[in-house]
Amino acid sequence: MNSLSGKSAKKHINVKAALSMAAGALLGTTTAVGDAKAQVLKDWQIDSAFLFYSEADRVTAAEVIISGNRTFINDEVLNFKLTIDSLTGASANGAVAQGQAQTFTRPSGDGQYVTPVGDTPLDDTFKDTRVQLNAQWTQPIADNYTASVGGHLSKEFDYLSLGINANLAVDFDKKNSTISLGFSHFQDTFTPIGGIPKPHESMLIGDSNSPSWDEEFAHTRIASSDNKYTTDILLGFSQVINRRMITQFNYSFSTVSGYLTDPFKIVSVLNEQGITQDYIYEQRPDERRKQSIFGQAKYHFDQGLFNSVVDFSYRYMWDDWQIKSHTFDSTWYFPLSNWFGKQSYLQPHLRYYQQSAAEFYQPYIFTGHGLETNQGFVSADYRIGEMHAITLGAKYGFTFNNGNDFSVRLEYYQQTPTNAGFDVPAGLENLTVYPVVQAIILQISYSFL
Repeated sequence: MNSLSGKSAKKHINVKAALSMAAGALLGTTTAVGDAKAQVLKDWQIDSAFLFYSEADRVTAAEVIISGNRTFINDEVLNFKLTIDSLTGASANGAVAQGQAQTFTRPSGDGQYVTPVGDTPLDDTFKDTRVQLNAQWTQPIADNYTASVGGHLSKEFDYLSLGINANLAVDFDKKNSTISLGFSHFQDTFTPIGGIPKPHESMLIGDSNSPSWDEEFAHTRIASSDNKYTTDILLGFSQVINRRMITQFNYSFSTVSGYLTDPFKIVSVLNEQGITQDYIYEQRPDERRKQSIFGQAKYHFDQGLFNSVVDFSYRYMWDDWQIKSHTFDSTWYFPLSNWFGKQSYLQPHLRYYQQSAAEFYQPYIFTGHGLETNQGFVSADYRIGEMHAITLGAKYGFTFNNGNDFSVRLEYYQQTPTNAGFDVPAGLENLTVYPVVQAIILQISYSFL
């Protein structure tokens, strides 16, 4: 069967294993299944990547990724992945733009910042460094049965995430079909600077150097830290259709409980004319249940069309926050060896995402009312509002004479929030209530044996 993975033939990567690993990625796992007899590596295979992400006038991220993979003689696979990233810039705090300058207290309570007239309020103190480590062990446990277990550790200045996962895959129909069952559990601990704010509490604004400031600020907090727990279950099925086509289907269920509110987000309280009277801290439910279905197909045109490979996937997600989303993702792999005389390729990428708003999402509320519905839950975070987003770009890669691979990916991303049916007061008619987010993504990768 021809390879549909877009990698060079020398690596003998099993297509079903690649799709199973893609399915496992939904749970944060890496799973190898299928006939690995032909893939016995004496040493480590190391992949490295540098990712640069920059939003216009907002967040900038730089990320380094190092991944190692080794297959032992008994088809046992050890995989690790180290990620180090740094984020700086400005992040939207949830407040709405105004026709006058706005003053906000920093999340730590130490100092303030001012947003100019007409601008979307951005907290310019956003800065963090994250170190993440994932490890995975995969091995056959019986004929046609493959098991995988792994661990996860991620640490930021104010955030700690610990997780475990397991996966079982069963091959049948001469290894043309695979059923897999995956499980993962994560515990995240938030320790935000300044502590956990009281829901609906007014943001304290004033002289942070006054003798009474620390005591007054402490009254707006309820704790120094809190936890979140996430459990995911995934059921997957992959099927080889013929020597040119392979498919993957997944169903996933996720339950999240604990502290799900963003401690850095606030909501503007407006009068009937749209002028801000107050800023309150948001509150989200302490439970969330998500479900999704996912389908993927890869087809290899081994005649014409430059011997190309088309990869298309669709994901539908729904949850009890009333968020529903559709994700269409596609790549088209074109070998360029006939043109340049070397093992090189071009892979255009197009992704479209659309979601509805959470039932408690409100870009702002009005004085005297606005918290009576949804049990008082409210958030102005555009990330859970109605929106659509598009990613467009391409990756170019080639293989050196020594067998090592190099690739570069450049993409443009645009996220467009929309009004989910809220009345816009006169004071906001000429202001940008739903700002567009634009970003450039650059990734450079190098793989060597």
